[in-house]
Amino acid sequence: MTVVAAARRQPPGEQEQYVRLACQEDAELLREVSDALKWDERMGDFLLDHAVPAGELPTLRPPAVTGTAIGPYRLLQRIGEGGMAEVWLAEQTTPLHRRVAVKLIKEGMDSKAMIARFESERQALALMDHPAIARVFDAGTTPEDRPYFVMEYVCGLPITEYCDRNRLNIRDRLELFTQVCGGVQHAHQKAIIHRDLKPSNVLVTLQDDKPVPKIIDFGVAKAMAHRLTDKTMFTELGVLVGTLEYMSPEQTDLTGNIDTRTDVYSLGLILYELLVGALPFEAKERRRAGIEEILRRIREDDPLRPSARASALGDASAPAARNRKTDPNTLKRQLEGDLDWIVLKALEKDRTRRYGSPSEFADEIGRHLRHEPVLASPPSVFYRTRKFVRRHRFGVSVAAGLLALLVGFAVSMTVEAQRIARERDRANREAEVSRRVKEFMTGLFQISNPTEARGNTITAREILDRGAKQIDTELRGQPQTEAELMDTMGRVYSSLGLYSQAAGLLERAVLTRKRVLGPDHADTLGSMDAVAYVYWHQERFDEAEKLYREALQILRRTVGPDRPESIEALNNLGRMMVQQFRSDAIPVLSEALERARRVLGPDHRVTVQSTKNLAMAYSTDGRHKEAETLFREGLTANRRMLGPDHPETAVAIGNLAMVLMNSKQYAEAEKLYREALELDTRLLGPDHLFTLTALNGLGWANLEQHHFEEAGRNLHEALSKERRVLGENNQYTAGTMENLADLAALLGKREEALADMEWAIDHGYRRYDEMVNDENLKSLRRDPRYQALLEKARQAAGKSSQN
Repeated sequence: MTVVAAARRQPPGEQEQYVRLACQEDAELLREVSDALKWDERMGDFLLDHAVPAGELPTLRPPAVTGTAIGPYRLLQRIGEGGMAEVWLAEQTTPLHRRVAVKLIKEGMDSKAMIARFESERQALALMDHPAIARVFDAGTTPEDRPYFVMEYVCGLPITEYCDRNRLNIRDRLELFTQVCGGVQHAHQKAIIHRDLKPSNVLVTLQDDKPVPKIIDFGVAKAMAHRLTDKTMFTELGVLVGTLEYMSPEQTDLTGNIDTRTDVYSLGLILYELLVGALPFEAKERRRAGIEEILRRIREDDPLRPSARASALGDASAPAARNRKTDPNTLKRQLEGDLDWIVLKALEKDRTRRYGSPSEFADEIGRHLRHEPVLASPPSVFYRTRKFVRRHRFGVSVAAGLLALLVGFAVSMTVEAQRIARERDRANREAEVSRRVKEFMTGLFQISNPTEARGNTITAREILDRGAKQIDTELRGQPQTEAELMDTMGRVYSSLGLYSQAAGLLERAVLTRKRVLGPDHADTLGSMDAVAYVYWHQERFDEAEKLYREALQILRRTVGPDRPESIEALNNLGRMMVQQFRSDAIPVLSEALERARRVLGPDHRVTVQSTKNLAMAYSTDGRHKEAETLFREGLTANRRMLGPDHPETAVAIGNLAMVLMNSKQYAEAEKLYREALELDTRLLGPDHLFTLTALNGLGWANLEQHHFEEAGRNLHEALSKERRVLGENNQYTAGTMENLADLAALLGKREEALADMEWAIDHGYRRYDEMVNDENLKSLRRDPRYQALLEKARQAAGKSSQN
């Protein structure tokens, strides 16, 4: 700020008058300048790069310039400048040719204190040898007696910027962060505390195409067990050391009483920013509060949970989530639980409650990544109460002297304790249910009788069947656990296409949850949705629609029609209607998309899903141009939000290819199907439903362009895998067989075409209208057997629509 700089140059008696004249009527500027000058008065000239003690005035010498040679190092470009030193990119000429970074004490800063600090950093770096810490190669003094040292040149970005630019997901960010913890742990093992850890001091570079963090700038590092230099250094008592935004509470008391847990706190703030995209507080707001208030808040204000902070970002939530390859709601869910408590444990004001070392911090993150129980947990009621009293000593002491207030306080605390107890009991019940479910499921995979394994041929289906039978006998009297297991196993049966087994378990889960939790509980609604999905795939459409509408009505009443869960319920209803080829699906899905765009914005997961579903409805209704527009919009959103290498992006590519096929844009469709097939195979495996759908689609595109040999190869491969993975009585298997019937007809193989078509109808092919208009089958139209197949298909389609 130029006003502050000019005011500092005024004689002490004239400072105030100068500031008032310079700021004129700008009250905000006047307050900020006054705060800055008060800070100067308290801290001396530390923010002006430390005071120079009397008798130690430096000798001014020419500054370094580009091209200057310092021994075997030629300065190329100044790439950084701090309070006491500047960093240059340099070229080493002998004995090696390489680029290095040269840190050189600044002209005019070569006092004894500054030289001692500079050599302290040089010695700290020299002590360490770790992949996550920039290495020191050489050191010396220039002909002008300016100390320098040469270190590894790190061509990288601050860790937060690197992660955002490369859109690293939460897991990748955590794995990169644990490497940083390893570097800080190494420094601690060498008895060095960094004291200024922040994103700009952790650069990420690429080595062998893998991101590697490098910790830099040990300029304010502190030695714990030895002196880093034999030169005199001031103790800096009464001087703030570090960066305010990343400073630990103990750094603000100015006593120098810090230990390795100070760095753990700063690491916690870096992790917070990596996960959320923001610090737990608004930095600008804190800066405006004045230095005394800033220090008080660092010592006393508890940070928001990362999940809560992510929810409170407002307009910034969508880009923050996009940088993590997800959407705001999913990001919040990813942070809730383990990551919330891990970060908050690192950010405890009381350092005895933090992780004892960076390695403990990294180990905790490792447990989370391996889905193991973590040590961090919400603070106890006693601890929260003690902190409240410490923050409000005066108010509590006054209240203690007034009986009426004391009684009121006691009552309010009792009510709060009861509320917390209820929450605790609920959490304990949920934890107990989770434990019992885990024990039950683990028990299913433990075969007590060796003969029962039959040579390791026991199947997942047999394990499921055995578990379904044991629910009633082993969990009697535990309705909540029973319902949880029935819901879980029912969903597994459903994912395997075993809908009759799934229906029985999920129906019972709904009844039990309605009785125990109530009809409006989120778990009850979740089970209702799962049952409706099963009914839909059993072609029990009336029952499915009734459940979908009931769940939608409850959600609209309890949380409102514009909540994401209500819009999702509307989507589920419309998607089922599309599968029935109902034109009234379009207004339902149009409403869902309108609400999602208005309330959630274009980049929300539910909005993208609504776009895809409405596009599917348009395609089924023959409105291919409108479908193509929406499918392209959905694909663009998926690529922007999730990146090109995501299963949902592959699905969106396949959807667009399908609608292009319907509008006879075969060449572009073929290209898209190839892209979807490559993605699905790499991301999901060769036998996944999405992979098989893309393979069948590619065969269809080959067929329509009369690339018959490739079409036959792709379609036969798809059919073989679908029979094995999905079974024969499956609409996808039947659809592939219908494509093979088309191929046989085009090749003049009448008998084969009729046989394939009949098989497809008998095993779930229900698209009578498409069969009537299929130009590939026109050579069969005069054959009475084909006419009989048409009638059979019409009856099957009619029966399906009636159901």
